[in-house]
Amino acid sequence: MPTRQGSIRLFQVAGISVFLHWSWFVVAAYEITNRGQSYSSLLWNGLEYLTLFVIVTMHEFGHALACRSVGGRANQIVLWPLGGVAYVDPPPRPGAILWSIAAGPLVNVVLFPLLTIGRLVAISWGWPSSAPDVYGLLHAVWVINLALLIFNVLPVYPLDGGQILRALLWFVLGRARSLMVAVVIGFVGVAGLVALALRAQSIWFGIMAAFILMNCWRGWQQARVLARLAAAPRHQDFACPSCKAAPPLGALWKCSQCGTAFDTFVTHAACPKCGAQFDATRCVDCGQLNSIDAWSVNASARPILPQV
Repeated sequence: MPTRQGSIRLFQVAGISVFLHWSWFVVAAYEITNRGQSYSSLLWNGLEYLTLFVIVTMHEFGHALACRSVGGRANQIVLWPLGGVAYVDPPPRPGAILWSIAAGPLVNVVLFPLLTIGRLVAISWGWPSSAPDVYGLLHAVWVINLALLIFNVLPVYPLDGGQILRALLWFVLGRARSLMVAVVIGFVGVAGLVALALRAQSIWFGIMAAFILMNCWRGWQQARVLARLAAAPRHQDFACPSCKAAPPLGALWKCSQCGTAFDTFVTHAACPKCGAQFDATRCVDCGQLNSIDAWSVNASARPILPQV
């Protein structure tokens, strides 16, 4: 995954910084100079490539702003040759994740009728013959937006479609099993993409397959951890004030002062090594922060164990 390392900061909007990875320039130069002669000059090739990443940036802002609207964190977008990555951290709830992911493709859905109208107006004005470069760019942008929309909604993890599928399955199967199902479908998608790369002799399809494979493997490891967590013994004398789930037994909380892992419900939210006292404890199931006393007050509530 691209990171801020090796990237330059382009701008910031609403507290969200947009970075451009250095590898983008290398691929951009290759794509612009080696693209077919669709225009009268390379300048139009460059405008088309830049427009592609304008749409990608808008798509990623859709993710980031939606994540913030449900109480999540999102302050960074990195653009790289394969597109863009919005670093979002929505609350671990299926509804919050569903909205955070679906908002990206919804940007392309909104752009589609606008670009379609613009293309039809250009045709009615005779631009295909009187201004072929302008019309060619407009047509290319229309195709790019539609292609991005179709590609992103494919139910292949970690693409948006795969993560949307995972969020929908979460309502029925639970957190761990939904991720496992989405990842398995992702592995099938990788096989199909590899076959397509070989058939089309495309290095880009091969790179995309490798990217998806790495993320699927990481998702599989995460699903196994979530499954073990869901099956772990629980503190039956406590319950999360937000989701009513009983917290698991074990050293699953980490001291921010000394790095010691400890069971906060055994030490009453105090680090056993350095003595640091924590005002709030995060629920491993819903991600909400509440004081340790609030957990105790809700101990009389019947704990709800998350599904595996």
